[in-house]
Amino acid sequence: MRIFVFTLLVLLGAPSAGAQTVPDFGPEAAPPSAEDFSPLPEDLPEEGGQVVVEDTDPDEEKSRLDELFTDLAEVDTPKSAERIAREIQLIWMASGSDTVDVLMSRAGKAIQAEDHGLALDLLDAVVILKPSYAEGWNRRATVHYMREDFGKSLVDIERTLALEPRHWGALSGLAIIQRRLGFETEALTTFRRALEVNPGLENAAKAVETLEKDAEGTPA
Repeated sequence: MRIFVFTLLVLLGAPSAGAQTVPDFGPEAAPPSAEDFSPLPEDLPEEGGQVVVEDTDPDEEKSRLDELFTDLAEVDTPKSAERIAREIQLIWMASGSDTVDVLMSRAGKAIQAEDHGLALDLLDAVVILKPSYAEGWNRRATVHYMREDFGKSLVDIERTLALEPRHWGALSGLAIIQRRLGFETEALTTFRRALEVNPGLENAAKAVETLEKDAEGTPA
């Protein structure tokens, strides 16, 4: 993926690409919106202070995630899929740092208020304080996307997937950017990968259906 991201960055840096207005790509691959970024629970401490990392067992957490992803791939009802996906997301959100949690919560509120500049300032601090925290990179990637800064978004997506290759949000984000830039074959592959780890992604499933029809020359 590193080579592909580098190629996209080169294209994004070209004068003609920077001047283009990218077309809408339809609801079947809808980009994230402010409503997707609920702040963290309100009972989190409001002040930062020292970075406090909880004593967690990385091997135990990884084992639990592996179990959940296995269950998610085999689930047979949407309700069960939603429950398992939510549990995975809660594990992803757990930074182990009170300060990072507060910054993430405030960033979520800033995104909802469409204050992307403030959100980026907060998320810059998150990735500096906790560079091993995949969700910090993923959330910053999404804010970059919302600002249509696809180059920076791709860099953060790559970092997210290096830390958590099964992050379906980052995979979906990558596929959306690939599609917007006209790399439909690559987008189809990436959407399929997202569905492998989380079969309950309705937007990704619709995107795959449309891209497959386009590849076959069949009207969507």
